[in-house]
Amino acid sequence: MSHIKKQQESSCCSNENTSLVNGQSRTAVKSTETSTCCSKESDTAVKSTETSTCCSKEEDVDVEEAGTSSCCSKENNKAIQSTETSSCCSNESNAANEEETSETSSCCSNSTSTGERQKTVESSLSRSSGVTVFNVSGMDCPSCAATIEKSLGQQAGFQTVEVHYGTGKLKVEARDEETLQEVPRLVRRLGFEAERESDKKKNTQTYLIEGMDCGSCAKTIEKHLGSQPKVNEVTVNFSTGKMQIDHNTSSEEIIQEVGKSGFTASLETSRKTEGNETKKKPKDTRTTFSGILLALGFIGSFTNLPALLITLLYAASIAIGGYKPARSAFYSIRSRSLDMNVLMASAAIGAALIGEWFEGAMVVWLFALGNTLQNRSIERTRDSIRSLINLAPSEATVKVGNEWVRKPVEDISIQDRILVKPGEKLPLDGEVVSGSSSINQAPITGESLPVDKMEGDTVFAGTINEHGSLEIRVTKLVEDTTIAGIIHLVEEAQEKKAPTQAFVDRFARVYTPIVFSMALLVMVLPPLTGFGSFGEWVYKGLALLVVACPCALVISTPVAIVSAIGNAAKNGVLIKGGTFLEKAGAVQAIAFDKTGTLTEGKPRVSQVFALNGKPDELIRIAHTIEAHSTHPIAKAITDYAREREIGVRDGLNYQAIAGKGAQATVDGVDYFAGNPKLFEELDISVEKIRDQIHSIQGDGGSLVIVGTRTEILGVIGVADTIREITIDSIQALKSTGLKEMVMLTGDNEGTAKKVADSAGVDRYFSDLMPEEKVTAVKKLQAEGKRVAMVGDGINDAPALATADLGIAMGGAGADTAMETADIVLMADNLEKLPYTIKLSRRSLKIIKQNVWFSLITKLAALLLIFPGFLTLWMAVLSDTGAALVVILNSMRLLRQK
Repeated sequence: MSHIKKQQESSCCSNENTSLVNGQSRTAVKSTETSTCCSKESDTAVKSTETSTCCSKEEDVDVEEAGTSSCCSKENNKAIQSTETSSCCSNESNAANEEETSETSSCCSNSTSTGERQKTVESSLSRSSGVTVFNVSGMDCPSCAATIEKSLGQQAGFQTVEVHYGTGKLKVEARDEETLQEVPRLVRRLGFEAERESDKKKNTQTYLIEGMDCGSCAKTIEKHLGSQPKVNEVTVNFSTGKMQIDHNTSSEEIIQEVGKSGFTASLETSRKTEGNETKKKPKDTRTTFSGILLALGFIGSFTNLPALLITLLYAASIAIGGYKPARSAFYSIRSRSLDMNVLMASAAIGAALIGEWFEGAMVVWLFALGNTLQNRSIERTRDSIRSLINLAPSEATVKVGNEWVRKPVEDISIQDRILVKPGEKLPLDGEVVSGSSSINQAPITGESLPVDKMEGDTVFAGTINEHGSLEIRVTKLVEDTTIAGIIHLVEEAQEKKAPTQAFVDRFARVYTPIVFSMALLVMVLPPLTGFGSFGEWVYKGLALLVVACPCALVISTPVAIVSAIGNAAKNGVLIKGGTFLEKAGAVQAIAFDKTGTLTEGKPRVSQVFALNGKPDELIRIAHTIEAHSTHPIAKAITDYAREREIGVRDGLNYQAIAGKGAQATVDGVDYFAGNPKLFEELDISVEKIRDQIHSIQGDGGSLVIVGTRTEILGVIGVADTIREITIDSIQALKSTGLKEMVMLTGDNEGTAKKVADSAGVDRYFSDLMPEEKVTAVKKLQAEGKRVAMVGDGINDAPALATADLGIAMGGAGADTAMETADIVLMADNLEKLPYTIKLSRRSLKIIKQNVWFSLITKLAALLLIFPGFLTLWMAVLSDTGAALVVILNSMRLLRQK
């Protein structure tokens, strides 16, 4: 059945068996204006501007039109010229095609369809389907994401709408392009901004910026470039040292404009060309020359050298060392921005004007030296992320025909076969097709022990092949690998401001102009009112200008956040932003999903009771029966037997008994393995093993009774076992001072109590449906606790979203977990959770230390200015010194274990 809807005109004609009357055909046509159909064996020539036409088979058709959709059947020479044409033709089968268009449409059937027409149809379908991704800014909590999702979902034309708060992405599937173009307007109406990701990638370039030592530098670049007519949008992130810019000019001009602001920019290149283009950058010797001239002037002041010569030495020192900050200050003022360059340049020029040439030269040199040291230190924190890029090799050995050749990873496609030799790093994600080895996954998951891999197992780029060659089928392109996803999300996380950082930035924006105004008043008001000379108060005002620079305060938080997130990423923990880093440090209780989090998530044999005293023979019979079953409990028994090298006996008549167990015939005897209900139906009493049944059930296990038609041979207990790492992790978490460990499970009371006691958790909630886990989390929150929820990131999504902090386990290879949770443990165990809590708490401690140190230093300097104890160069030293102390203190997070 073909079904066409349109707003203009439609036409459909069928082949041999379709009449003019729609009721007698398989074709339904809906139209708001006219519909036309022509049958077979007629010569048709149509010229139209808003008509849809179809001609049947066995005729020559020539259609020329400006707004026409046309379809003609096989065995004809067709020439179709159209500027706005949609075409759909069916064959003799009952196809269901729906097409909606604002122009014209046509459908006709035939016996077969040509390859060209099929391509047209597929192209049309591909354009009208698929998910489009938008980047959304302005969301500050998951409820914002829910608001957008609900609002767009109610709009006509949207088929699916998903908003992910963690990644700031909106994924929509819409009816047509016109609907997609409405998304930014609809989102803006809700108070947020949305930009199509494909548009952003197409128009935006990324540059690496060097020389920034605080957030005000980033603002200066933004404002300067934002004033350029050929720049559409620019964002500079101090934490990552990157600039995203949408422009209509050349890269050289952008680099030149950034240079005018006093900083160095370079276009971020792909890894493929990165190695070839990397050159040693020339060292900036201006600070050194400035220091030499300053030293010569200072030494000369103790000799008989002319005062003019000494002044010239100081002036030269100021000019050489102050050129870069003075140029940056000029563009900052033009952009109506007050940054540290403006303050320092003002102080140096003011000192020279009042005759304090030594002070001016000392201000410039200390400032330049401080900047150099700060830049080097901050680059070390940024390198913690950049080093992740080098985890995976840039080339791979690929199978081409019957030969193995080296290729750049960018040239390798999905399904290609690559060879990884012992000791090599894996270049791409894939699946092992031959060979076996141990893989060190620490670079991705942080796991301390290698993981055995064999045929069918998944492997990740950046991990290390310990021994044995592996042939791997590539499953992801280089830009889609797990390590690429980690790098992208970590950089995205570093760009998100933590609450403390956002507050400090707002404070600095108000603080700096106020203190600048105060400095001007200090220079003017006291001398005008008769309290001292102009020179004296101008000097104090200049010192106040220097002290006003909030550099140490502004960088107190972002450097710590970058260091912590970078360290975590290298240890297999993905923290989505400073907000979640701070939240992790404030958590008081942790709720754990049981299955797959505290336990292995797969059953294992826990107890074996044989009434004849031969447990191996009992396992052999059970292995024989269960060898043909795929049930998880059957697999647990067969795995147990294989581990102990207990084989099977010759059996016949294998049969599964739905809901009860299985049976097989061995040496003419029918053997059964199943639950008590199976043996009750066989009229066999289970009283002999009643105590064993209670013991297994009391331990939270499932039981498998083994016997014949006349007697019971024994019982096997199967249970989901506690992970080996779980107990140690829970104890380590308790040692950090967390108030409560809670387990959430759908299991019964007995099983829950047994697992809770074994794992060492303080409290448990049993018999929970998935939605009831949300209620349990809310109950903990109602008790006044900040709660973190630990689950797999998919099944526990509602509880993860409800908790103050969502932590997903096993993020390696699980894209959903990486997108949904606030923090992702890349390994599939709790080993890294205590480390994460400790890192977060230490980060909060260091941030507080930085903020208080910065504020106390500023306060002390301000108090020392007016009695005259603080000289101008000492003010500079206190400012740059405080910034360096803050950076070095933050860098301690890079060494957190």
